[in-house]
Amino acid sequence: MYQYTEFDRQFVHLRAAQFRDQLERWQSGKLAEDEFRPLRLQNGWYVQRYAPMLRVAVPYGELSSRQIRVLARIAREYDEPEAEVYKTALKTQGKLGTLKLPTHYAHFSTRQNVQYNWIPLAKSADVMDLLASVDMHGIQTSGNCIRNITSDERAGIAIDEIADPRPFAEIMRQWSTLHPEFAFLPRKFKIAITGATEDRAATGWHDVGLKLVKNEADELGFRVQVGGGMGRTPIIGTVLREFLPWNQIMNYLEAVVRVYNRYGRRDNIYKARIKILVKAEGQRYIDDVEAEYKQIVEHDGAPHTITQAEYDRVAATFVPPTLATRVLQSAEQTAVDLQKHAADDVQFARWLARNVAPHKNPALRAVTLSFKRLHQAPGDADADQLDTIARLSDRFSAGEARVTHDQNVVLPWVHAEDLHALWLNAREAGFASANVHLLTDMIACPGGDFCALANARSIPIAEAITERYQDLDELDDLGEIDLHISGCINSCGHHHSGHIGILGVDKDGKEWYQVSLGGSDGSALSGAPQGGKAVGPSFTAAEVPEVIEAVLGTYRDTRNAGETFIDTLRRVGHDPFKAAANGARFKVEAAA
Repeated sequence: MYQYTEFDRQFVHLRAAQFRDQLERWQSGKLAEDEFRPLRLQNGWYVQRYAPMLRVAVPYGELSSRQIRVLARIAREYDEPEAEVYKTALKTQGKLGTLKLPTHYAHFSTRQNVQYNWIPLAKSADVMDLLASVDMHGIQTSGNCIRNITSDERAGIAIDEIADPRPFAEIMRQWSTLHPEFAFLPRKFKIAITGATEDRAATGWHDVGLKLVKNEADELGFRVQVGGGMGRTPIIGTVLREFLPWNQIMNYLEAVVRVYNRYGRRDNIYKARIKILVKAEGQRYIDDVEAEYKQIVEHDGAPHTITQAEYDRVAATFVPPTLATRVLQSAEQTAVDLQKHAADDVQFARWLARNVAPHKNPALRAVTLSFKRLHQAPGDADADQLDTIARLSDRFSAGEARVTHDQNVVLPWVHAEDLHALWLNAREAGFASANVHLLTDMIACPGGDFCALANARSIPIAEAITERYQDLDELDDLGEIDLHISGCINSCGHHHSGHIGILGVDKDGKEWYQVSLGGSDGSALSGAPQGGKAVGPSFTAAEVPEVIEAVLGTYRDTRNAGETFIDTLRRVGHDPFKAAANGARFKVEAAA
C-alpha cells in the first residue's frame, strides 16, 4: 500500500482543520448556506433525502486494517439518524422486501469509495478528524473535479498483469488533488486504470479509461480512452491513443482535461460530461487534445513528465508486504490438504472455485469476501462486520483489504495453506457465500431509500430477487450473470453494463422499473463493453422478480450446453427474452 509522507499527512490534517472552521462558521451564521454547500461538497458531504451522506475516498480501493477499524468506529458511533427522521424514512419504505433502513453501516460503492448515510453535519468535523488520523479524507469525492481514481482490485497481484497500475494511480491522485485549473470543471470527472489484460476496472465506461500495454518493442505505455460514461447517454469511451509512452501520461491527461475544461458545456447539466463533448466534436476534439499535448511537450517543457526517479519513489511503497514468518508446507501438500477439505465439504469446494483467485506469487491467493446476502443491502457492512474484516485482514492478509468494483472486499495476500482456516472464519462472519459472479452477487446503489435524486428504491428490489434465489445449486446451474440495479438514470448501480440491468423510473409519481439486457462492463465474462437494451415498457416493483424469473427461464430453455447467459442472449437475440419479460407482467396482473 502507498505510505503517506509527512507532507501528505500534514495536508490531510490541515484540510480537516479547515473544514472544522468552515462548519463552525456555518453553524454560527457567519457562513451562508449557499457559501457552505460547495465547501462541504468538496470534502464529500452531501445532504440526501433524509440526512447527510459522507463519501470517503479509498484511492484505487486499498485499505489497511487500521483504516478499516476507524471506518467501523465511525459507523458505530456516528452513523445514527435522528429518531423522528428515521421514523419518517421508514414510513416511505413500502411493503416490498423485508429490510429496514440500515444504520451504523458503511456502504461500499461501485467506485471503491465508502459511504455513510446518517451522520449529522454537527458531528462531521469530528469524523473528518478521525479519518485524518488514519490518512483518509473525503477530498474531491464530490463536486465538478477529478474524483477518486479507481483500479483493478487485483492490481499488483494479478497473473494477467502487464504492469502494476497503482504507482500511476497514486501519481495521478497527487496531481489531481486540489489542481487549481481543474477545481471547477463543467462536470464531475472519473478516471479508471488497469494494468491487466482483463479489464476488471470497467475502463471503457469512464471519462478517462487507461490500460497499460506494451508495444512491439516491448516498451510500456498506455492505451487511452476518453469520453465513456453512463447516465442519460450511455457511451463507451473513444480510443485517442493506442499507445502513449508511460512517462507522458500526466502531460497527456493535462491536455485531455484542459480541452474539456475549455469547451465542455456549462449551460446544461445534462450535456456537461466529457462524453457529450467527445461525441459532438469527434475528430475535432481529438485534434485539439493532440495540439494541446504538443504545446505542453514542445513549448511548455513537458512539466508533468514522470521521471524514472519519481516513478521509483512511488513504486517503492507498493512492494509486497512482509508476510508472517513461519515454516510453510510444500505446495504439493497444500494442494492435497485443500482437495481433502473440498471433498469433505461441498460448500468449501464451491467457495474455492468462486471466491478464490490465483496470485502472482504461487504460494498466495486473492480471496473475495462476499457482501451479498439475504437481509443486507449489496455493499453494506455494519460496524461489527467492518471490525471482522480488519481482524481477518490482519490474520490472513498482511493487514490489507481492497474494496471492489462489485461492492465486495478482497483479501489480497492469503497463503494457500490458510484458505480453509480463512473460509471457516469467513463463514462464521457470514462472508463466505460462494456466489461471486452469480446472480445474487449483484450491484445496487442505495436508491430512493437514501438518495434525493433517485426515482425508485433499489434495496427492496435487490432483496426480493436475492430472497427468490437462495439455492446455490440453482445459482450454479444458471452460471455467471451480472445483475445491476440503479435507482435513477444517473446509473450509480451501473445498470447499463449489467447482463441484466434494472433502472428505477418515475411514472405518475410512482416507482416503476425498466429492465435491460445484454450490457457489459468489459470483463472477460462479458466481452467488449456495451450498453444493454430495454425489453419494453417499465414494470411495477411486484412484477420485477417475475420478469427476472421469466428471463432466466427463457435462458434455461434456449441455452446450449456450457453456454453462459450473456452468450445465449447474444446468440438467440432479445426477442424471446423480451416476450418472456412482458408475459410475466400479464401473469402478475392475472394473479392480482
